[in-house]
Amino acid sequence: MQNLRSAQSGRPSEYFGELTFHQPAMRQYLPEETFINLQDAIHRGERIDRRVADQVAAGMKVWAISRGATHYTHWFHPLTGATAEKHDAFINPVEPGRAIESFGGKELIQQEPDASSFPSGGIRNTFEARGYTAWDPTSPAFLMDNTLCIPTIFVSYNGEALDTKTPLLRTLHFLDEVSTAICRLFDNNTDKVVATLGWEQEYFLVDTALYHARPDLVLTGRTLFGHSSAKDQQLADHYFGVIPERVTRFMSHLEFEAHRLGIPVKTRHNEVAPNQFECAPVFEEVNLSVDHNQLMMHLMEKIAPHHGLTVLLHEKPFAGVNGSGKHNNWSLMTNTGENLLSPGKTPGSNLRFLTFLVNILKALDDHAGLLRASIASAGNDLRLGAHEAPPAIISAFIGSQLSETLDKIEASSENTLVKHTKTKEKLLFNLPKIPEILQDNTDRNRTSPFAFTGNKFEFRAVGSSLNCAMPMTALNLMLADRLKKFKAEVDTLTNRGNSTEDAVLQIVKKYITASKKIRFEGNSYGEAWTEEAASRGLPNINNTPEAVSVFSRPEVISLFADNHILTERELRARQEIHYEQYTLRLQIEARVVGDLATNHIIPVAIQYQNRLIENVKGLKEVLDAKSYSRLSNHQIQSIKDISNHIMEIKTHVDEMIQERKTANRIDDPADKAFAYRDKVLPHFEIIRKRVDKLELLIDDELWPLPKYREMLFS
Repeated sequence: MQNLRSAQSGRPSEYFGELTFHQPAMRQYLPEETFINLQDAIHRGERIDRRVADQVAAGMKVWAISRGATHYTHWFHPLTGATAEKHDAFINPVEPGRAIESFGGKELIQQEPDASSFPSGGIRNTFEARGYTAWDPTSPAFLMDNTLCIPTIFVSYNGEALDTKTPLLRTLHFLDEVSTAICRLFDNNTDKVVATLGWEQEYFLVDTALYHARPDLVLTGRTLFGHSSAKDQQLADHYFGVIPERVTRFMSHLEFEAHRLGIPVKTRHNEVAPNQFECAPVFEEVNLSVDHNQLMMHLMEKIAPHHGLTVLLHEKPFAGVNGSGKHNNWSLMTNTGENLLSPGKTPGSNLRFLTFLVNILKALDDHAGLLRASIASAGNDLRLGAHEAPPAIISAFIGSQLSETLDKIEASSENTLVKHTKTKEKLLFNLPKIPEILQDNTDRNRTSPFAFTGNKFEFRAVGSSLNCAMPMTALNLMLADRLKKFKAEVDTLTNRGNSTEDAVLQIVKKYITASKKIRFEGNSYGEAWTEEAASRGLPNINNTPEAVSVFSRPEVISLFADNHILTERELRARQEIHYEQYTLRLQIEARVVGDLATNHIIPVAIQYQNRLIENVKGLKEVLDAKSYSRLSNHQIQSIKDISNHIMEIKTHVDEMIQERKTANRIDDPADKAFAYRDKVLPHFEIIRKRVDKLELLIDDELWPLPKYREMLFS
């Protein structure tokens, strides 16, 4: 990896973005008119003219080659959750023995990868290979390994979205349109609204040698066996502690390369579990932030081996200690630099803030199932609700003062809600029932899956390995659809003679009442909340097959299709992919469980058991009857315990294999996923419990797998 350098010099401000074709590079390498046309097209969401694309490609090629690039690729996000790329060389033979570097607008705008080899949910058959990647100019190109990487969308030959970026971009455009319309009820200066995202990436680091000694980690990303270490996170001494020197070197290296790529990483610290850490950037526009998170995960996996480490991004790589999430801090910014989720300094600006806040709560109440589905994965199922992460029950925390404010508005009479006077410039609101709202005047609730934290919502339930585009698409769409309906209701009331302010407040009051059940200010980890949530009618969906079944609900299909985000076919394809991915991951884990138990654990257990048997025989020859009876009874009990564990492991491995074979004969993806959940998965914990018991019984030198105390404290 040529761009990786172990020695960093200079200030980050001197090399920040040096590997990115961002605005400063564009100004240097593009004609002024081309630069202006490109920026206008990006900000207005317009199609870029082919002539402009040719000029951009020419400047981009010169910039990339001057920095050592030899290839280019369209960098896209297929429905695997990862990224993909196909490299082409700039070299182009023009005559025998001579070649030139060539790259034009055609290569910049469009390429054709094989669309049948990526998950498509039935949209593409094996013989239907044609698909297209198309340039996304809103996310700047960058250099990686001497390759110019161009962010793109990925669609089928017929135009169906085969990626996570396409629907995300559509929701961002939709949200901009409707949010701007709502803002203009309060301020005519608002021309654009941008959704922002600041992610917090949690991860584990393990020694690479120990990683490769664990087949389960290598093949599944998590330890399928392993007894808890005597010491793990119970003393809370790792959280925010001194970062180990070896890890600091890795983090410094990672930040250096991230900054060169324009990723504004700012925060790093130890997390709760041993060998667990976190990094976080400054917030950015959602699409760019999603790209940067995908890039960051790629960098982490590439850089860690340079320090003898391996990054684990699985949501639950170790049992008994905290898993890893990826908190998504989401907000809305106007072109005038105002945060729409930041309480205002005047009653009027507070009314706008409350309008967006209440619409978000109503959207969440309407589509909590969709938001839960957007973070569904086999890995996240192991983390959610485990008293280390938010539960699978979707609720919102807004704090005591905001809750009190909403309750007062709900209880107030309409005729005292609002008075207004007009000036020549704007409406000055006098809202006696809406007090001044201050930022950060309430405690944070880290148990809530969707918590208001002063000027943003923190969606804490996102899994550490997940592509942020999925939950961001759901959030953007849910809110945009609700704002569209809100604006229609306001227009209806104003057409009947109500003032805009009266209309807004009437609907805000109605939404406060309608969404009240989604608000919860207490401990979301507690059993009491599970019972209360059930009484409120809030679903507790703790597994992926059930969660993604929401995609086939008529209201969800309508939400996506009516707003031109995804057709019913595209949405059902994503549902099928979720089922397939869930099944395949459990299928792999089941096979690894069977292999490790049968070919690694049981043979060692028998070997150690034979040692004990021989030892018992030998004791009889050298000890008197009383001493022999006392010692042999202890070892004979160990022999019996080992036999019992071996028998239970073998029985459940055989049963699991049979259930897996039965499930594999099911054709319907949903039925197969549910079969794996109900029939195959339950055997994992039973087998694990017995294996972990053997770990405590068998000689440490014989045990074939590195133990938790070694992996978490190396």
